[in-house]
Amino acid sequence: MADRNHGETPRSPIEVQKALKGVSYPADKQTLLETARSNGADKDVTAALEALPDGEYASPAEVSKGVGNEN
Repeated sequence: MADRNHGETPRSPIEVQKALKGVSYPADKQTLLETARSNGADKDVTAALEALPDGEYASPAEVSKGVGNEN
C-alpha cells in the first residue's frame, strides 16, 4: 500500500525529531536508532531511520532531509 496522505505521514520529520530527543550531534545512524528506540519510537519512525544511508549526521536538519528523501 502506498503512503499517499496529504496530511501527516507516519514518518513525519517532527515525529522523528521527537524520537531523537537528547541525541548529541554529530551522530551516526546506529546512535540515532538506539536513541529513538530508548525514547520509545514507534515502528514507522524506526523504519524511517533504518532506511537512512549509513554515515554521520551533523544536525537534526540532516536527519530530517534524509528521512524526507526516502521515497
